[in-house]
Amino acid sequence: MNVRIQESADVDPSARIGEGSSIWHLAQVRNDARLGTNVVVGRGAYIGSGVQIGDNSKVQNYALVYEPAEIADGVFIGPAAVLTNDTFPRAINADGSQKDANDWDAVGVKIEQGASIGARAVCVAPVRVGAWATVAAGAVVTRNVMPHALVAGVPARRINWVGKSGLPLKQNDAGLWLDTSTGETYREINNAEELEKVTE
Repeated sequence: MNVRIQESADVDPSARIGEGSSIWHLAQVRNDARLGTNVVVGRGAYIGSGVQIGDNSKVQNYALVYEPAEIADGVFIGPAAVLTNDTFPRAINADGSQKDANDWDAVGVKIEQGASIGARAVCVAPVRVGAWATVAAGAVVTRNVMPHALVAGVPARRINWVGKSGLPLKQNDAGLWLDTSTGETYREINNAEELEKVTE
């Protein structure tokens, strides 16, 4: 099988790594993780137990993807980005006893097709980042991100729309939004909270 796993990487034997994927130095892929074809996991990245990553996705250096995250095809997770899994984190229970896996329910982040998470961004579970959306570097995502939205800040807010190319969309005189790279055109719906592709 055409899979490249560096010697210093820690990949659990039960993890399934797709054809053409690369796991780089000091990365950890835990039990029952499922990585599709042509996935790149960068140096020092962490992929939690049972995490699912779609084809042609990239998890950059030192990113932390905690279970039970679901990452679709073509997703970019930037350097040192974090996908959390505990809404109310504590090391101990109210009685002072140390928490173990049975004392909390992991909740996951879902990243849809083609979306990008910028360097050092944090996605606080449970949130969903819509298809082709972009989360700016350093943003903290605390609520769902609509498809094609460009969000930034702490907490993250939509500041623009982006196309499949990743470039910000440009609004024309008719009020439609154009991806100058692909030629695709969109209109805002639901009080400008969502985009829909204009039928050609």
